[in-house]
Amino acid sequence: MTATTAARPEHVLRGLAVRQVRRGALVVTTVCAGMSALVVVGYRTDALDPAALAALARNPAIRTLFGEPVALDQAGGFTVWRTGTVLAVLLGVWAMLAATRITRGEEDAGRWSLLLSGRTTLAEAVRQHLGVLAVVPVLVGAATAAAMIAAGVDAPGSLLHGTGLAAVGLFFVAVGGVTAQMFASRSAANGAASAVLVVGLLMRMVGDGVPTLAWLRWLSPIGLLALTRPFDTNRGLPVLVLTCAAVLLLALANRLAARRDVGAGILATVGSRPARTALLGSVLSFSVRRTMRPSVAWSAGIGAYFLLLGLIARSMTEFLTGNPQFAAMAAQAGFPALGTVEGYAATMFALLAVPVGVFVAVRLAAVAADENARRLTLLLAAPVTRVRLLGAEAAVAGCAALVLITVAGVAMWAGTASVHAGLTLGDAIAGAWNVVPVVLLCLGAAVLALGWTPRAVAAIGALPAAGGFIWQVIADSVNAPSWIRALSPFAHLAAVPATEPARLAAWVMAGTAAAGAVAGAISYRRRDLSA
Repeated sequence: MTATTAARPEHVLRGLAVRQVRRGALVVTTVCAGMSALVVVGYRTDALDPAALAALARNPAIRTLFGEPVALDQAGGFTVWRTGTVLAVLLGVWAMLAATRITRGEEDAGRWSLLLSGRTTLAEAVRQHLGVLAVVPVLVGAATAAAMIAAGVDAPGSLLHGTGLAAVGLFFVAVGGVTAQMFASRSAANGAASAVLVVGLLMRMVGDGVPTLAWLRWLSPIGLLALTRPFDTNRGLPVLVLTCAAVLLLALANRLAARRDVGAGILATVGSRPARTALLGSVLSFSVRRTMRPSVAWSAGIGAYFLLLGLIARSMTEFLTGNPQFAAMAAQAGFPALGTVEGYAATMFALLAVPVGVFVAVRLAAVAADENARRLTLLLAAPVTRVRLLGAEAAVAGCAALVLITVAGVAMWAGTASVHAGLTLGDAIAGAWNVVPVVLLCLGAAVLALGWTPRAVAAIGALPAAGGFIWQVIADSVNAPSWIRALSPFAHLAAVPATEPARLAAWVMAGTAAAGAVAGAISYRRRDLSA
């Protein structure tokens, strides 16, 4: 009886899904719970002037950038204001990428063909995998709430905040599940899911910054999280709306899976069309071809975000100049030197390293995915060396990253110019390009991972940027010693254009990236292809 039960298909599918997500789930749970607890522990109660608090709540720039200030005189309220959006985005990104990876990604690699040749249907496989993944946001929310309560804040607000995080994660699990059924490739599914997250974040920012458009927050998962107002009014309706939307999307994903064939998507591709042979003449040109579309999508998202940051630059700097107490709070939250336009631009451009670093990591992870799906076998059997292929992909990813960085600089300048904030185009470009060393670290780490641990290219490649930024925020929160803070590459970036670049640190990071890339290339050349 026990053996028969263990062999049931749904049990096997659940076990497979658990194996695929357990490590990432542990990391994201630890980060969310640990970061929240550390901010609570490091909170210092200040005597906040009621008039200054009212000015903070009215200022559109503060609301746009950080969210609506709620209950800042409480450790729990300050923690939610400081970490709520960051953790929601982190959990949302992980959830949607994991959903597409364990569903559409497995189909792309051909591993579900044999699995689904028996009694298991495609809809059942999708349902079991998404069901396991849906448990992770619940665990993240519970761990975050428990950590905040253990750190000494009120239980009702902590539980509501944890429930809101869980609902956001569940929503993006469902979004990833739906896009995985809609599109016939993992890259297209990831692009559509990412667009939902970016649009949702921008809607939250606009809704918080423009009172007449506050209703937009009800259309954004991150806006709904903010509307719960933990440690203030503790509203449960936004969480209920978000949870219902997530459940409906999960049901839609299951329904769509039942209506398509394995390997196909609901949005069918054209069966026949004229051959498009542009940029197919060499390995380098093909790398350019397949990087162009994601580069355009990432450029649009990054450009829109930094344009919005430029539009609020003047309002932000004027407010913080007149309220030094809140400037100190922003500095404690990891946003120093916001009192001048140049300092504001330098601080915002430091954030640019995170999405661009993730971009280059994802582009190199695509090479690992092609290898895993055996799409490189015939190519590398031809007179094309592995080093040549890797060099082309890395060079194109690096050049595309420079394009993204430049777009961000131009967008920030355009935003500040429209409000006459006084930031020149040269300063904006210099500030944006200041993050290039961190992006190079991501590129070097991704190449290193491709050579040694090809299953973890995206995670390891994104570590210098995403992990380094989180490390710096945590170190600032707990007033860690300087040597601990120095472990983050962000600690070695100068505040360009407010100051001169830290050239020595930049060269050290570039050299480290080059060493990692060389080690990765040597290993990639010598190891066997993944099967």
